[in-house]
Amino acid sequence: MFALLQASGAAEAATNEVANATNAAVDTANAVAAAPAAATQAELDAAAEVAAKAAETSDVSLWSMIMDSTLVSKAVLVILVLCAIYALSLLFEKVLVMRATKAKVAGFMAQFHKAKTPDEAAQLVAKQPDSTIKKMFVAGWAEVQKTRDMGLYSMKTGDHTLSRISTAMDIEQNKGVEDLGSNMTFLASIGANAPFIGLFGTVYGIMNSFVGIVQTQTTSLASVAPGIAEALVATAAGLLAAIPAVLIYNFSGKQISTIGGYMDDFKAEFLALLSRDMDKQG
Repeated sequence: MFALLQASGAAEAATNEVANATNAAVDTANAVAAAPAAATQAELDAAAEVAAKAAETSDVSLWSMIMDSTLVSKAVLVILVLCAIYALSLLFEKVLVMRATKAKVAGFMAQFHKAKTPDEAAQLVAKQPDSTIKKMFVAGWAEVQKTRDMGLYSMKTGDHTLSRISTAMDIEQNKGVEDLGSNMTFLASIGANAPFIGLFGTVYGIMNSFVGIVQTQTTSLASVAPGIAEALVATAAGLLAAIPAVLIYNFSGKQISTIGGYMDDFKAEFLALLSRDMDKQG
């Protein structure tokens, strides 16, 4: 009997040891399974903490974004800002020049319309300020004087004479229109190319933002938003340069076309006055 009790106790002890070993194995397996999740959660918490600190310490003002931008982005911004400043300066120049030119044309035409003969017109416009339209008259009148000196100022040679006078006036008119259209090519270039220069800066900045995402191993909006905003500043600068340039170009083109029409009208009236005078000469 005593031997049976000893054997029963030994069996129970062995069973307990097996159960304890099984529980230990289960605990070990659970710990191993939970370790990657814990490590992943720790990495996420660390990344969130870094992003939060970056969001708290970062300054997202326009000036700070410009100062913190890369050398390429700064070069793009400098080019676009200079283009915008020059375009705006041309606006004031074009407005003043076109207004002054139209005033001179109006004053000249007012005096010219008082004349009944070419000689009277020459006397009336002689006191007018220097302008393209006055240069046109001077060139045409010089051709009239040459024709008179040659004894060809008559109805018989009228067509040839008027053709030479018209050519002389056209030369001066073309010079004047060319002067009025100075810097128009530059304005057209800014209007056409500034958005693409700004787009280059934007693409370069966004590329840097993606590189930053790879380096920080986080896609948090707070960490990438400053870089993207910095990139978009280049697009805004491109539009800032292009829009005024296009507006100034259109304004100048319209004014040049209007002034050119006034000059064409004057040339037609002057040639008609000369034609009537030659008819009187016979």
